[in-house]
Amino acid sequence: MKREILKTTFVAGTLDILGAFAYNYITRKTPPDIILRYIASGLFGKTAFSGGGLYSLIGLVCHFLIVLCCVVVYFKLFRRVSLLRRSILLSALLIALVAWGVTTLVIIPLSKIGASSSGLSAALTAIAILFFCIGLPIAFFTRQYFKQSSTSRYRH
Repeated sequence: MKREILKTTFVAGTLDILGAFAYNYITRKTPPDIILRYIASGLFGKTAFSGGGLYSLIGLVCHFLIVLCCVVVYFKLFRRVSLLRRSILLSALLIALVAWGVTTLVIIPLSKIGASSSGLSAALTAIAILFFCIGLPIAFFTRQYFKQSSTSRYRH
């Protein structure tokens, strides 16, 4: 299971950070380095923007750690919550909504980033990116893992 969790984290984390890079570059011409420093600023505040490239690396590591937490929680809940086994699309939406809610209502307020004001359009865009880049890969790979592990038990 550990290997599947790491694979899922890598795929979902990579898709999500690339989605964030693309969206922010297209809409604001913000380069990826600034996105990663923004993530690191959750720990270091404004220092992350004036420091060296190490802050970008820290931002990337923080991003993947957050995705890893999402993946682990979903893997642990998958067998216990029947709703998660009904539909990959429903699961992806739930993952996106929970990830957005935890990020917006818990992580950002507790971080050194400070309050961010975002309207409905920004929230819906973020949820859409999370749906496609985080939710779908997590729901898909988790389902595949448990489908394969349940069929392999019956082969022996």
